[in-house]
Amino acid sequence: MKKYAFVFAISCFVGYSTSYSQNLDSSKVIPLNDVLIKNQHVLGGIERMPDVKDNVIFAGKKTEVINLTKLNADLSTNNTRQVFAKIPGMSVWENDGSGIQAGLATRGLSPNRSWEFNVRQNGYDICSEIFGYPETYFTPPMESVEKIEVIRGAASLQFGPQFGGLLNYQIKKGNTNKAIGIETQQTIGSFGLLNTYNAIGGTYKKLSYYAYFHNRVAEGWRENSQYAIHTGYFSANYQLSKRINIAAEYTNMNYKSQQAGGLTDVQFNENNKQSFRERNWFGAPWNVTSLTFKYDISRNVNLQIKSFMTMAERNSVGFTKSITTLDTINPLTLQYNARQVDRDYYSNYGTEARVSVKYNLCGNSNVLAAGIRLHNGKTKRNQLGTGTTGSDFDLTLNNSTYGRSLEFSTINYAAFAENIFQIGKHLKLIPGIRIEFIENSISGYINTSQTGTLNSDKRVHKILLYGFGTEYKVTDKTNIYGNYSLAYRPVTFSEITPSATTEIIDPNLKNASGFNADFGYRGNVKNFLNFDIGIFYLQYNNRIGTITQNSVPFKTNIGTSISKGIESYIEINPIKIFTENVKLGTFSIYASNSFIDAKYTEWNNPLIANNPLLSIANKRVENAPLFIHRFGGTYYLKEFSLTFQYSTVSDVYTDAANTELANVTGTIGKLSGYKIMDASCSYRFLKNYNVKAGINNITDEKYATRRSTGYPGPGLLPGNGRNLFISVGASF
Repeated sequence: MKKYAFVFAISCFVGYSTSYSQNLDSSKVIPLNDVLIKNQHVLGGIERMPDVKDNVIFAGKKTEVINLTKLNADLSTNNTRQVFAKIPGMSVWENDGSGIQAGLATRGLSPNRSWEFNVRQNGYDICSEIFGYPETYFTPPMESVEKIEVIRGAASLQFGPQFGGLLNYQIKKGNTNKAIGIETQQTIGSFGLLNTYNAIGGTYKKLSYYAYFHNRVAEGWRENSQYAIHTGYFSANYQLSKRINIAAEYTNMNYKSQQAGGLTDVQFNENNKQSFRERNWFGAPWNVTSLTFKYDISRNVNLQIKSFMTMAERNSVGFTKSITTLDTINPLTLQYNARQVDRDYYSNYGTEARVSVKYNLCGNSNVLAAGIRLHNGKTKRNQLGTGTTGSDFDLTLNNSTYGRSLEFSTINYAAFAENIFQIGKHLKLIPGIRIEFIENSISGYINTSQTGTLNSDKRVHKILLYGFGTEYKVTDKTNIYGNYSLAYRPVTFSEITPSATTEIIDPNLKNASGFNADFGYRGNVKNFLNFDIGIFYLQYNNRIGTITQNSVPFKTNIGTSISKGIESYIEINPIKIFTENVKLGTFSIYASNSFIDAKYTEWNNPLIANNPLLSIANKRVENAPLFIHRFGGTYYLKEFSLTFQYSTVSDVYTDAANTELANVTGTIGKLSGYKIMDASCSYRFLKNYNVKAGINNITDEKYATRRSTGYPGPGLLPGNGRNLFISVGASF
């Protein structure tokens, strides 16, 4: 409670400071002389979304925008701990040192491949299948990203699932002042890191374009963790007329990544870099394309239609048994045992049409934003294939039959609308509604026995979501915001699939449902303070799990969890409080704090509901830290900048029963909290050139952020130790 009181005391100080900000009278026109601004270092903190952008309403919601052009961070390896440092409460799984897959979550949700977020690139879906398998195997290279937009749970009204809200990567655009602009960044680092990013873009008459090629290879920090990733992207934007714009984009990504596997806790304590799996590999060819049509029908009416498609795969081959089982030569065959091959194929098609209408009502300017979504997704899942006895990335089967083969399909229609009602000069009221229709179907077999064939199953879900937001303007640059929005998570493919012929799926299995609520105070004080301090409440009903019923596994809705707490971001430039004279340099310091109380409140297993020794009611939600604190500062001197960051994260439980001691295989047990320090710097010279360098995990902290019962383990998965990078680049 002392920590909570401290945060609210800071917010009171912020509120008191903002009362000194002068309100501007927009009716007065004051002529100003021309001013040349050179080498101005603005506060490189969190930005916020405008009230309306691309026919989407963001007013009244908790929004955060990371401008990567203002960051000192290790972009060459997509270091999410550094990139998302100023987003309070952002939980990061750090077992993937390659940066290929980002594991992110907030408010006590699971960071597993960011599946609680609706993850998009330039406003369109990029995950496997948003309703049935919302895992993200593709993360764009951070050198290509201009901004990252994070919208908390209230995003469910405009974007649908999930509970975590929206995570949108905005890719850079071509230079608007020249026909050809070139950007290049070359990085080397520890453990054989070679990273190259090259881009070209520009504007010629009515056409603008941007393209990049990215390649990153490394041996990896752990044994058996080498990887190679290649990504290419092209976009073209044509201004057909003053009112009509057409844009097309295409992204191709392919990689292969050696999976070092998990460790037992004993192995981790002995040597956290060691690996006992050298034949495990993973790859995911990814193709995403989109076509966008924008039409300014009138000054007050705008239409945008965005169609998109994803064609992708998920491929793995390896020895998947418990880490306590050694992958050794079979003395009978004098070869390794055959590996398991699993392959997924994804094909998703979708269109979203959005319109915004500005209108006057009772003397105030209001905005209506509405739209529809059509989506069709298909997943072909082949698992338990018998692969080769080799060691390389080889998906060849020894026979043509997989042990499990399933086909999933999803049809989705949605209609949604929100409206900003302006009440006087200071107050906005924003109600919203979304109607969702989802049809899931499944067919195939879970094993090759006669009883393993599944009858085709189809489930139809009709969902109504609604919410209400508000925003009150305290000063010109600060406001109080609040919102309440219903949320849901559709039943996923894995949850409607029996893991064995003896498992029974509840025919009345329900979607997870609940709501998000936010209340906070945010804004800027002149040019020295940027802040957002708020509280949240997230209720997650109908969580899905497995219980034993009549000695048979039964998958059903098992309970409810509630997450509540404080999220606080404060960044201040203390020198600019007193003076604008920064000849000797200036610096900004920030604190990003979150306190998360995430617990189960119900446990619907009738066998143990009344047994306090077995029930999980009042136990902490797995993978939910009690706190996430990140502090840092950046010093600026002309074209040089230096950033230091300190992160501390509390311990977490890895199962709902809150098991303290690790099991023998390392798949269950409490994970200790950890503290990480990073430093990075950059220097720009001769106008077009730059040098960047950094040290990640300066103290070589020994830590782990997750355990896994399957891929990419099983077992405990260590975070990376100390590593360095240096980068040179240019832009013309």
